[in-house]
Amino acid sequence: MLRTALRNVFAHKTRLSMTVLAVMLGVAFISGTLVFSDSVVSAYRGAYTKNLKDVDVSVQAESEPASSGTEADDDRSTALTSAVVDKVRAAPGVTSVRPIVNGSVTLAAKDGRPLNAETSWENLATNYVPDTRHGGEDSRFPLRAGRGPSGGTEIALDRRTAEKAGYALGDTVRFAIDGPALSKKLVGIVDADDPRVTAGGSLALFDTKTAQQLFLQAGQVDELAIGSAPGTDNRALTHEIRELLPTSGVTVTDGARLARDQAEEIVEGTKEFTRILMVFAGIALFVGAFLIANTFTMLVAQRGRETALLRAVGASRRQVVRAVLIEAGLLGLVSSAVGFVLGLGIATVLRPLLNTSGAGLPAGPLVVSTSALVWSLVTGVGVTVLAAWLPSRNAAKVAPVEALSNVDQTPRQRSMVLRNSHGALFTTAGVLILLYVSTQKDGADDNLMAAVLGSVLTLTGMIVLAPLLSRPLVRLAGALATRLFGVSGKLAKENALRNPRRTAATASALMIGLTLITALSVAGHSMDAALKDEAVRGMTADYKVTNTAFEGLDPALGAKVAGVPGVAATASVASAGLEVDGTFTSITGADPQQLSKVADLRFSSGSLKDLASGKVLLSDKLAEQKGLSRGDTFEGMLFPDGQHRQLTVAGVYQYTRVVGDALGTMGDILPHTEGGKLDSILVKAVSGRNTGGLDQDIRQALGNSPLLQVQNQEQLAKAESDTIAVMLNMMYGLLGMAVVIAVLGVINTLAMSVIERTREIGLLRAIGLDNRGIKQMVRLESVVISLFGAVLGIGTGIFLAWACGSLARSSLTMYQTVLPWHLTGLFLLLALTVGVLAAVWPARRATRLNMLRAINAQ
Repeated sequence: MLRTALRNVFAHKTRLSMTVLAVMLGVAFISGTLVFSDSVVSAYRGAYTKNLKDVDVSVQAESEPASSGTEADDDRSTALTSAVVDKVRAAPGVTSVRPIVNGSVTLAAKDGRPLNAETSWENLATNYVPDTRHGGEDSRFPLRAGRGPSGGTEIALDRRTAEKAGYALGDTVRFAIDGPALSKKLVGIVDADDPRVTAGGSLALFDTKTAQQLFLQAGQVDELAIGSAPGTDNRALTHEIRELLPTSGVTVTDGARLARDQAEEIVEGTKEFTRILMVFAGIALFVGAFLIANTFTMLVAQRGRETALLRAVGASRRQVVRAVLIEAGLLGLVSSAVGFVLGLGIATVLRPLLNTSGAGLPAGPLVVSTSALVWSLVTGVGVTVLAAWLPSRNAAKVAPVEALSNVDQTPRQRSMVLRNSHGALFTTAGVLILLYVSTQKDGADDNLMAAVLGSVLTLTGMIVLAPLLSRPLVRLAGALATRLFGVSGKLAKENALRNPRRTAATASALMIGLTLITALSVAGHSMDAALKDEAVRGMTADYKVTNTAFEGLDPALGAKVAGVPGVAATASVASAGLEVDGTFTSITGADPQQLSKVADLRFSSGSLKDLASGKVLLSDKLAEQKGLSRGDTFEGMLFPDGQHRQLTVAGVYQYTRVVGDALGTMGDILPHTEGGKLDSILVKAVSGRNTGGLDQDIRQALGNSPLLQVQNQEQLAKAESDTIAVMLNMMYGLLGMAVVIAVLGVINTLAMSVIERTREIGLLRAIGLDNRGIKQMVRLESVVISLFGAVLGIGTGIFLAWACGSLARSSLTMYQTVLPWHLTGLFLLLALTVGVLAAVWPARRATRLNMLRAINAQ
């Protein structure tokens, strides 16, 4: 039987080519993801180890101080003081102590555009610490040109940033922290090993005194990098230094552990992304399983006489099953091996591709682990064997006499009844669960699990019911084909109806891909519409001023904006955290009189005039959730400082993102914000004035800071839309592999169907059907199957998106299901195109059959 299996593999290479390709693509997706993950993890660990190579022990302040934004601001948190530094210097075994000040700045390019404005975590700033042991240079940042900064008017940049921004030595570099632009002379260009910088971030260097003025207070630092004498036990030294320092506010770690910890923080995010990729890889392989099952079903049917002869000469049912599974295993092994190699190419391309979208992944070699190879091979072989098991089992059940007399076995009635019963049960259960989910407005874990379960059951039920559904839907499409194309259309319809299971299996692969893509499209466009609406709902202001680095605005900026000619009114807005009876949300602070000029709040009770110190206004959403109404008093915790306060509800308004879930006075809220900063400034233009150019006037009044952005209502809505567009495009790309495999399934089914119907095609040619009619018949059959899968997929996807979309209302109050009709039409057009293109090779093959040989074919 082993020889038989090997002979069958080599005898049907062409028929198995599409199956090989499907398994290969699915395994390539998996192996590429695993190798990519291992490579990125290794690169992060290596980068942090290299970046901290000179650090034997590290002393860090437990919480980073807030940035000041001015060069002489004493209102800073304490960090590490000079007394701590002196204690550490005096510790036995310590040979060097490098005081480090950390911060973040947004740089402007030479042409004025901001650099990395939307990825502020990459905009690093620190102090340059000359070391006499390294020729007066900072060993962390080898100089490429110039020298290190040594005064309050000087700055150094990393090489990549200088090149990207167009700066040369001697140029004036503009940057900002949380307010107006500052400028310093570029005196040095350095290399940097920090993975955040090498992956596309920026690095700005100042001398220690200037860095302290910008980010801390004089004499304070964030971190100490300690070097030890050769032969020193760094773990013991870490313990000794820990004993010298205060028990709170300070963290002491050995250098090796610090490198591991910093790498692991980012590695966890990489692993989460890997899990997402693996889900889509699983979807691609699941779709491929339909192609594999279809291939072996048709191969087993075409080899019915051969199987019957094997049974007649003594082969048992178990041996027949084993022979088919061996064939599948060999096919899966070869496909998986090639797919693994192809995956290495995917892993190589994936990192730079993600970095173009701002992922910030470090460079490094490919890491090909044994586990990635084993998982790829086991998954590919396992899926192939499992998909081939049912066809092999069905082949073994056919009696030898029956197989000798009929190649194309008709499914037994009992089998179809059982299948349809199971399909109806799954579908009904799934639909009922999803109907329940559609009534819920809370995205709690239980509801999310119910949505996932209902979606899986519904999709599974549709797959199982596909043979039953194929009859009426294919007849409907076939009737149109018959009317338009005559005999060719009628033959195409009858061929598609001949074996409903095969038609359903082929269409189901396409259905799964289109179900997921349609559901994503409907959900994405619904969220897009809701976010656009919520971004400006209740906002009558023409502009909104914010910090692109999300580090807040200096409260003094509000007066500067108000003084710009053409500005009628402004409202400074602050934001802090609020905890109410276990629910964490945010609370906005604003002057009620100013706010009334730039926002339109709809009240069910109370008004802005009722807002005063100790009182708050609540959104209808939060008030209903907590059972609060006007006049009620509750205890709330404001954070980040964690202060508890008794607050009285002065009114309830319709939720709007302008003020969020709660609104208090500026005097009550600003002291509890991070660093005492504003969240935004809302600006109303003078009535009747053309607002064109006012945004530039506001930027100029704020010093043309690269950190601050001024957006009108249209731009605010577009920013929300762009976020959804990026997410949808990424999802479409990930699901693209499943759709490609589904298309291969259509091609494979048609090609094997042509081989199976060789005699029939020969007879049709003999009675007068010309080559054009044969091609048209195959093409129309492909279109009918593709449209059947598309209709099922689009319909199921819309239903899933509608039912599960209600859960989004817990965070998007304006969420309503929006059907993107243009995309629905596009998907149907693509299905039609897939049907036409998938039929090109099978149709060409059908017309090239020798008529006499085809008639005599068995």
